[in-house]
Amino acid sequence: MLPSAAPGTLYIVSAPSGAGKTSLVKALLDSNEQIRVSVSHTTRAMRPGEVDGVNYHFINHDTFRDMRAQDAFLEHAEVFGNFYGTSRHWVEQTLNEGFDLILEIDWQGAQQVRQLMPHAQSIFILPPSQEALRQRLNNRGQDSEEIIETRMREAVSEMSHFHEYDYVVINDQFRHALEDLKAIFRARQLHQPAQRRRHAGLLESLLG
Repeated sequence: MLPSAAPGTLYIVSAPSGAGKTSLVKALLDSNEQIRVSVSHTTRAMRPGEVDGVNYHFINHDTFRDMRAQDAFLEHAEVFGNFYGTSRHWVEQTLNEGFDLILEIDWQGAQQVRQLMPHAQSIFILPPSQEALRQRLNNRGQDSEEIIETRMREAVSEMSHFHEYDYVVINDQFRHALEDLKAIFRARQLHQPAQRRRHAGLLESLLG
């Protein structure tokens, strides 16, 4: 009898604001039922249209502190006075069920996760130029010029960490970037341990 294979793969996906990460991940999820995306816990208020347990798990500060004290988070961070964290138990459970799992986190969170789960695969999504990134931020029509300048400075700082990642995807043409992203996941799904589990019966018959 062939031994069972490893569980699903954990993916870290990072990008500066405006690089198109959210749209790419959504399109990827729509194309592959074996992929899940992590739903973080947060202390920030729920925004109109958001659903608890879908967009985030919305909790209060005391609950977050208790979970952090119990080492319940794989990674956590404070952003503009609100706390965000990824449930360690949920990540491990999802991977053990055989699903690939995406964590959409920044480079600091990625460093935390790599320390605890060094086999995680990491992907950094870059815009084709600073000018294109600025245009995308402007096209949102949500922020003042001052805020956009702040986001641009943050983006340059974020992008300087691209070399820490296993894969880099340039989001110039959305369709091409999506195909590149799919190729990364497809290649990992053809990895020997995954194929060993998926085709255990075939392999036994071939080797029997």
